Amino acid sequence: MTETKIWDPVVRVFHWSLVIGFTANALILDDEDKVHELVGYAVVGLIALRLVWGLIGTRHARFRDFPPSLSAALGQVGDVATGRVHVHRGHTPLGALMIYNLLLTILLIGASGWMMTTTMFWGVDWVEELHEGLVTWAEISILLHIAAVIFESWRTGVNLPRSMITGRKRLPTSGDGA
Repeated sequence: MTETKIWDPVVRVFHWSLVIGFTANALILDDEDKVHELVGYAVVGLIALRLVWGLIGTRHARFRDFPPSLSAALGQVGDVATGRVHVHRGHTPLGALMIYNLLLTILLIGASGWMMTTTMFWGVDWVEELHEGLVTWAEISILLHIAAVIFESWRTGVNLPRSMITGRKRLPTSGDGA
């Protein structure tokens, strides 16, 4: 195993701040409270920062390092199904799709939440239903993300949660490590 620096501090602080902000708003804070709204704005701000960092950040933080690709994701599913292990330096193809899903979903949660604070949409049922539906979708996605991280860590022998804390991945010395 070789230890390689992969995740920069911006990516790691973004990730864990998003975990805290989303968890607070979805599970802890009263959605009628002003703090819920402020945390929602902070979460949207985090997403905006990540979008900028995805364009100008370090190699594995950039979106071009993990473009959304259905064929690559299906290839990863094939690897799992056949027991092939392909260790990725950065995000896996399925991980990339999950990231894009979560970024878009959380932005839409923020947009629908903001809409509920405006005169035009205040009290409009479909906006609140959209907001709640998106939160449910995000929660399902997050549970799938956590399960996939645990599974891939076990399957590949690469401790993915540790790498998101330390910024470094312990990668096998054999294999392509793309």
